[in-house]
Amino acid sequence: MSEAVKLTGIILRAVDYSEYDRRLVILTSERGKITAFAHGVRRSGNRFMAATEPFAFGIFSLGESRTAYNLRDAEIRNYFEELRSDLEAFYMGSYFLELAEYYTRENNDDIEMLKLLYQSLRALVSDNYDNNLVRAVFEIKAIAVNGEFPGIMNGLNLMDGTIHAISYIVSAPSEKVYSFKVREDIAEELIYTAKIYRSRFLHFHSKSLDVMNNALK
Repeated sequence: MSEAVKLTGIILRAVDYSEYDRRLVILTSERGKITAFAHGVRRSGNRFMAATEPFAFGIFSLGESRTAYNLRDAEIRNYFEELRSDLEAFYMGSYFLELAEYYTRENNDDIEMLKLLYQSLRALVSDNYDNNLVRAVFEIKAIAVNGEFPGIMNGLNLMDGTIHAISYIVSAPSEKVYSFKVREDIAEELIYTAKIYRSRFLHFHSKSLDVMNNALK
């Protein structure tokens, strides 16, 4: 048996297949997005059941072959369990996972997206941030990380505070992107502005947001 490789990352998606197995999509700091298989994980009492759910963040020990990774061990540092007690936050976080998977590529250098995703999930479970503001920050920064941010678009008559907030989001390291506070009126304008950027630059349809919008009607 080959020596396991240890990768730090977060599970973006988990798909059950066959009777007991699970296919995982993991965004890692060392090798970008990868696919791994967790064999037998769905058997009753398997210790890796919770460790192979979406949102699980930690160190994954993986056997490596020419065609696939296979889970051998997992040291989970954050399950983001708080999301499961807040329906809106859960679906918002699921949307973040979907968007991260959409933007990243297999074995690419996507460490900034991983950092952004982790900090955004932390912000969602915090009482210090409004969920819609977290979404606005995540979307603007994701566009910037992907190299598509166009600057302040012509025709947007924004308050100076909003312009400064957007500039900070775009330029700050992903792990520091939520280290700012704004007035309520600026937060509302930032959310509105993110909606415009989203409609023009995020050509992506989220199933999680569909479910959230239907559930919260």
